[in-house]
Amino acid sequence: MGNQKIKQFVIENQIKEISFLAEKIEKIAEEWDLSPTLAMNLNLVIEEAVSNIIFYAFPDKAKHEIKISVSIDKQILTIIITDDGIPFNPLKHEQPDINLPAEERPVGGLGIFLMSQIMDEMEYNRKKNENILTLKKSI
Repeated sequence: MGNQKIKQFVIENQIKEISFLAEKIEKIAEEWDLSPTLAMNLNLVIEEAVSNIIFYAFPDKAKHEIKISVSIDKQILTIIITDDGIPFNPLKHEQPDINLPAEERPVGGLGIFLMSQIMDEMEYNRKKNENILTLKKSI
């Protein structure tokens, strides 16, 4: 367990928090000596997942917290994103047909496809009225 590293932070369900998140991920990447490509990909994945939550999870428009945990243990990088929004399993949504020309593709949905290309494992759980999205990548 000695080499496990973990960072946790909480943001509000405001789209402006995305840039704050990007800064956090860049700092983590520097501290943990992750490659710039990996850092960029992690940012893409987290931005996609969190913006989905911000846009879709909270129909009441009230303030909610989104918790993000990033950890690394034995070359496995794990991202866990938790929110108390309505049940939403992003992994159940159809993968886009990337062979369609852009103008014929449905809006959205590309994010989950991108996430699945970047990460090795994606898992969704619903526990205690919370959505828990766990993303793993071997590095």
